[in-house]
Amino acid sequence: MKIQKCAALFIAGMLCSILLYSQNVLHAIIRDSSNQQILTGVSCSLKGQKAAAVSDRNGLLILKNIPDGSQTISFSNVSFKPVELILSFPLSSDSPIVVLMVPEQKELEQVTIVASSRTNSRLENLPTRVEVIGEEEMIEENGIKPGNIASILGDIAGIQFQQTSATTGNADMRIQGLQGKYTQILRDGLPLFGGYSGSFGILQIPPLDLRQVEIIKGASSTLFGGGAIAGMINLISKRPVAGQRERSITLNQSTLLESNFNLYLADRKNKTGYTFFTGVNYQRAVDVNNDGFSDVPDLKSFFIHPRLFFYPNSANTIILGYTTNYEDRNGGDMQVLHQAKDSQHEFYIQNKTFRNTIDVDWQRRFGENDFLTTKATVSLFNRNISTPHFGMKAQQVSYYTEFAYTHRSKNNDLVIGLNFTGEDFHKKLPDSTLIENYSYITSGVFIQDTWKPFDKLTIQPGLRYDYHNVYGSFVLPSLSFLYKISKTLTSRLGGGAGYKTPTTFSSEIDERDYPILQPLGNVKSEQSWGASWDINFRKSFGDWELTLNQSFFITTISDPIITSTSPTEIRFSNASDALRTQGFDTYIQASHNKLELYFGYVHTEAKKLYDPQFPNLSLSARDKFATVIAYEFSDHWRAGIEAAYTGMQYLDDGTTTPSYLFAAGMIRYTRGIFTVVLNGENLLDYRQTKQEDIVIPPQTDPRFKQLWAPIDGRVINLSLLIRW
Repeated sequence: MKIQKCAALFIAGMLCSILLYSQNVLHAIIRDSSNQQILTGVSCSLKGQKAAAVSDRNGLLILKNIPDGSQTISFSNVSFKPVELILSFPLSSDSPIVVLMVPEQKELEQVTIVASSRTNSRLENLPTRVEVIGEEEMIEENGIKPGNIASILGDIAGIQFQQTSATTGNADMRIQGLQGKYTQILRDGLPLFGGYSGSFGILQIPPLDLRQVEIIKGASSTLFGGGAIAGMINLISKRPVAGQRERSITLNQSTLLESNFNLYLADRKNKTGYTFFTGVNYQRAVDVNNDGFSDVPDLKSFFIHPRLFFYPNSANTIILGYTTNYEDRNGGDMQVLHQAKDSQHEFYIQNKTFRNTIDVDWQRRFGENDFLTTKATVSLFNRNISTPHFGMKAQQVSYYTEFAYTHRSKNNDLVIGLNFTGEDFHKKLPDSTLIENYSYITSGVFIQDTWKPFDKLTIQPGLRYDYHNVYGSFVLPSLSFLYKISKTLTSRLGGGAGYKTPTTFSSEIDERDYPILQPLGNVKSEQSWGASWDINFRKSFGDWELTLNQSFFITTISDPIITSTSPTEIRFSNASDALRTQGFDTYIQASHNKLELYFGYVHTEAKKLYDPQFPNLSLSARDKFATVIAYEFSDHWRAGIEAAYTGMQYLDDGTTTPSYLFAAGMIRYTRGIFTVVLNGENLLDYRQTKQEDIVIPPQTDPRFKQLWAPIDGRVINLSLLIRW
């Protein structure tokens, strides 16, 4: 009996050995066919079997337990076309095979508007016109201007960036001719900046941390409340993708003495994930025109933005985020900045800002068509202003909470919600200003229905009611239409109301003038009506893809807030008549294989109806042209050139500025995990300081003329991106 058991065990062992011997192992390196970059998170499976594997951080994939004979191996990833290989096992070599994955081409129709619509709708199905800067453009911008996104936003037709301070470098962003205070900036659907933050905020957001940017030009207050008279910009952060670990480092150096370091990490496994971004910027002060004053400020900053993602089940997603940003921005007399101050050289303006933000986002799904979104954020912002004769320290606490319920059906997408937003401003003593502490709270309810009565027509009515604890009630209706004339031709028509509550702080006011700022007093809120109409044509002609868009816009702001300035005081008041901006926006996009073309033209007329002597709104370009040509020569080389023409602008005194041409060029080389970008901005070196002296004496406490063109001149930068 013992002999029989031993024999049985021996035979079973032999059979197992034979079976194990017949199992094979596949080693594969997975790469992107377009640039040979290694790919993580690519799934591999054996057809008809349970064997499966995923490529690791080195692109290596090991698939085990493969039987002898001809086998079909499948490779898949959401961003690439699937690959199937038929291999005969055992293989003739133990060396890893190389599998090349072809990127999945995504058409414009597949762009999803993440937060601006609140319905996760496709771009082509929205009655409201939304422009999107995608992830590919953000990655490219990271190699051109890794410190902030001002440059790429300025490339959009209808958006104009202009430096407002000759010393500190802060800038104003105008949409359709209106000042930056009329544009609402969001991050992942949450308000980002305002009040005491001034105009520095948009200069502190790096592109590497962003998945896409959604832009709405014109009134968009129904869903997002006050401040969106000119438009809304929603910055969408990246999210981790299951099985796709991301790691990247960016190093950059420019001829204007700017250095940047950015790090981005992301991963998702099972029910948890994370993203982590950190960036450090160092800019030394530069006097480009040798007049003794900085044209580029001295700047030191860091930015940290980690986010945690939890997926307890298919119905729930929870996101926790934290952001901290510190910046020390100092400009003025170069001798002072070089620590050589004396009685004739003492002018400087320094802004130290420190922001800490916590946010939470919870989305709960109820079946396929209903979901509830709860969002909240709290931000603590400190700003310390220093000048030779005046200093100010203050703290601003901002908070926002929102509950929104979305129901989607065959012909309707209904969104209803409520939100609470607040802002508390408190000065720190001692203080020499008349600026008053304040505490603002706004409660709002909103409803919007996207109704599709038949296939070609979509109607989107909306209504919002806000109550502000100081400035009262606001009713904001809106109505938009989308009509699909044919498969290639669509048209949108829409309009709505908006409002903007008064604020003491503006990019147009020099920090040295804060001591003479008078309290707001009985100033009323600004209110607006705006409308736009556009027609869009898109068609394929063989290998050519062509898009033509023509839009028209008008916005009227009643009770606009203006300032009256004297040597001893700056007062705020409401103008007697309206501020109106109107015009049209044309752009053409075309692509042919590796060639991309863009041409845009915007004509804007911005009028102060309350000022017959100087009726034109200053620093609003009447005409602006922009064109971009980009070509991908091979899997490794890509190049692009860009040109922009800025037409005549009016100044505060009614005089006009000359038009000027701006040119830029970029060459990109990619090999494996490395991408090198050589970029040049303002290649023609056009500077306002070449046309006129902008410094108004005395040397010890100068004033500066209005800035209507660049003053930093030509700049070349070289960046290195490492992705692994």
